[in-house]
Amino acid sequence: MRPVAWISVALLVALTGCSSTSKEKDADAGSAALKPASTACAKDAQAKQLPAGFPTDFPLPSGTIVTTAEDRGSGGLVIEGVTPSAFTAVLHDLQTALPAKGFTPDNGETEPHDAESDWSSASYTGRWAIRELTQCGGQTAVSVVARKK
Repeated sequence: MRPVAWISVALLVALTGCSSTSKEKDADAGSAALKPASTACAKDAQAKQLPAGFPTDFPLPSGTIVTTAEDRGSGGLVIEGVTPSAFTAVLHDLQTALPAKGFTPDNGETEPHDAESDWSSASYTGRWAIRELTQCGGQTAVSVVARKK
């Protein structure tokens, strides 16, 4: 095979491997809502109001400044924010405050600099995710998705 043909075959294989179905794209879009995207440090954060219908009794970590609040229809109510608290303190806060407020955690995962978990309450289901913001001196990004039952 000539070199040009090899390059064409390699390119075709690479492009085919990168394609995804609409279900995979939907799953990726859902996952994006679970990973905190906020990179603003607390001192630079512009506070937003919680979206209408968000569970007001959800125990956001101490000092959380909500920076994004969206109603994504069937995808749920999504908030993102930042707290000046350290990742380990925020993780402990969520792990203890959620059950104490009637939110049951499930399917959690913790890594050195990020963590996430599903949760449910009498009226909602959802997921929270946190990520350490090393560029902000160890502050923590917070993301919460809530769906009415």
